[in-house]
Amino acid sequence: MTSKLDKRFFDSTRGRIVASVRTRSRTVNELAQELNLTDNAVRAHLVSLERDGLIRQSGIQRGTRKPHFSYELTTEAEKLFPKAYDVLLNQLIATLKIRLSKAEIEEVLREVGRALAEAQSAGGNEGDLKKRVSRALAALENIGGAARLEKKENGFVIESDRCPLEAAVAKHPEVCTLAETLLTEIIGSKVYERCDRTEAPKCRFEIPASFNGS
Repeated sequence: MTSKLDKRFFDSTRGRIVASVRTRSRTVNELAQELNLTDNAVRAHLVSLERDGLIRQSGIQRGTRKPHFSYELTTEAEKLFPKAYDVLLNQLIATLKIRLSKAEIEEVLREVGRALAEAQSAGGNEGDLKKRVSRALAALENIGGAARLEKKENGFVIESDRCPLEAAVAKHPEVCTLAETLLTEIIGSKVYERCDRTEAPKCRFEIPASFNGS
């Protein structure tokens, strides 16, 4: 499955099926009539879409002669649709910069990071380092990251080749403070943000060796 559904996909027959099913569940017959396809052609595309994890059977609808399976979009597929979150976040940060000082904006971002940590880490900062970092990695994944942990001579490093806040970070680098605070709160030790914001932003957060995970 791709990381995003683009215009070229939606111009294809499979894309048109996905767009139709997104509005409400559909049967093979309904899709065939709407898209001017044969039932067999629709079934072939549905098999492919089910295999890719975009479509699933959602129930059975009664027909005049026999029942028909209906299909709906999967939860994972819904995440692939473009959202307005990036535009909204950028506008929010831009507005905050007009109204607040740099220090006040940083504190707001840290408050958001602490709130996210509290909401996403049921275990708090209890347990050994491995458990705490596992929760921190899961928290990053929940906001769109795909992080990994590496042990270094001078401590530990959490890295991600894809920044979950990429669209905002490009214009407002201070947004990385939010992720830094999120990790700090969950791991229970100071985490230092060392992100690469050149071209495609990449996450890097360092945990000093002085933190032994006890």
